[in-house]
Amino acid sequence: MQNFEESMYNLIVETSTNLPGDVRRAVAKGRALEDRATRSGLALTTIAKNIGMAELQVSPICQDTGMPTFIIHTPVGVNQIEMKKDIHSAVIRATKNGKLRPNSVDSLTGENSGDNLGAGTPVIHFEQWEEENIDVRLILKGGGCENKNIQYSLPAELEGLGKAGRDLDGIRKCILHAVYQAQGQGCSAGFIGVGIGGDRTTGYELAKKQLFRKVEDTNPVEDLGKLEDYIMENANKLGIGTMGFGGEVTLLGCKVGVMNRLPASFFVSVAYNCWAFRRQGILVEPATGEIRDWLYERGTGISVDDAGGPVPVSVTAHPAAAEAGVIPGDAVIPAAPAMAAAAGAVEPAVPDTAAAEGSREVRLTTPVSEEDIRSLRVGDVVILSGEMHTGRDALHKYLMDHDTPVDLNGAVIYHCGPVMLKDDEGWHVKAAGPTTSIREEPYQGDIIKKFGIRAVIGKGGMGPKTLKALQEHGGVYLNAIGGAAQYYAECIKRVNAVDFMEFGIPEAMWHLQVEGFAAIVTMDSHGNSLHADVEKDSAAKLAQFREPVFK
Repeated sequence: MQNFEESMYNLIVETSTNLPGDVRRAVAKGRALEDRATRSGLALTTIAKNIGMAELQVSPICQDTGMPTFIIHTPVGVNQIEMKKDIHSAVIRATKNGKLRPNSVDSLTGENSGDNLGAGTPVIHFEQWEEENIDVRLILKGGGCENKNIQYSLPAELEGLGKAGRDLDGIRKCILHAVYQAQGQGCSAGFIGVGIGGDRTTGYELAKKQLFRKVEDTNPVEDLGKLEDYIMENANKLGIGTMGFGGEVTLLGCKVGVMNRLPASFFVSVAYNCWAFRRQGILVEPATGEIRDWLYERGTGISVDDAGGPVPVSVTAHPAAAEAGVIPGDAVIPAAPAMAAAAGAVEPAVPDTAAAEGSREVRLTTPVSEEDIRSLRVGDVVILSGEMHTGRDALHKYLMDHDTPVDLNGAVIYHCGPVMLKDDEGWHVKAAGPTTSIREEPYQGDIIKKFGIRAVIGKGGMGPKTLKALQEHGGVYLNAIGGAAQYYAECIKRVNAVDFMEFGIPEAMWHLQVEGFAAIVTMDSHGNSLHADVEKDSAAKLAQFREPVFK
């Protein structure tokens, strides 16, 4: 199969950069249900913009390109050893070309392999079947949503829901609780796959395999179909909303599967996936390795003019846009800074946020003064320019006992592990959305105090220790839109420098010059936290589902 490696590379690129049509329609349906003048409405608009930008630029939708997981069915006699070698070669190539972020890290030393290969990565599952074609499916599931996976062992006592027994009603409670506990940390609005039964390992496998189902399919098991419909209706009553900002749309898809179990065990496993639901599949010709067909509708929501620039498209004017689930009257790709210039626009593209729930729009330049920070309140939209510094898990751990190579007094730290490429002119940012911030909770308050940091940017919010530090030392937490890696990459004008490359590209400390970088204040210096408020409100709403529904 001389063309199999090329087919695998094309599959990886398509999966990383272009959401399938069924996922686009689910996002569009969510946008239609959300008030555009709210924080969640703003987030969904930014998400839609990012989807189009990634497709047009053939760049990663989200900077966390996740754990490449392949499920492959082959006819008897196909050489799986050679196929695995070709997949590895395709993964290396995709990483080198900036379609995948180098995500494979040695669990003992923390060393990044740099090419996404290592013990257990990528994940490849082979199964034989009696069909003539090779069926290859790939999912790129990021760490933020992977960390919100959860497994229940029934019977159990669940927060807000009481006892969950070994029956359909107990399963219902587990799924609702799984959505509740994810809050905005998994980049809601999300999709979930649920596995009922099996053991602890196969239950999770079954849950993840449900994510390969099409969003709009119907469950062949009647009771599970009813359960899926129930969850889709009621999970969105929890009020968590997109990015955990509160709102009408928390869940975009729910798929449930079942398998046998041991009498002593009853597991309900939930695989949570963010809105950037990146999965695709192909049928491959065994003789040549060429792609015979794509298994999921390839997303197409853009039109390009003669100069290669984006053109606003309406459903009535462009049938492909209708297939992609674009809402009538919307521009498919609202102009981003570089694209706006190409289209003749003058102003850089920042969200139209002034009307969002009565919030203010405040423009700040780094370094930021304590006075400016103390003037901000939860709900304000901050438009940042100047230098900011990325920092994730490795850097935060390091800074607890060491100094920094740059002055962080009045600085902004961005929880981000970007996709970067280097050429003769230097480093270039290919994708740069926020990572989940809660992992830095053990460190963040101490680091704010130690270095005089004024703002922390990330997604999903942080906890009471960080909130206390923001109040005592004059800081804010700014929530960027999770997964919007192309949107934010457009705001980064230059890479000034980089430190700690020994940590690997995602964990290095990148010093970035930004312009028009927009994020929402969700934790302020006055002790207010939108995340705590939404969690408290959704906990109260969760309690309404205590009573049995399925007999």
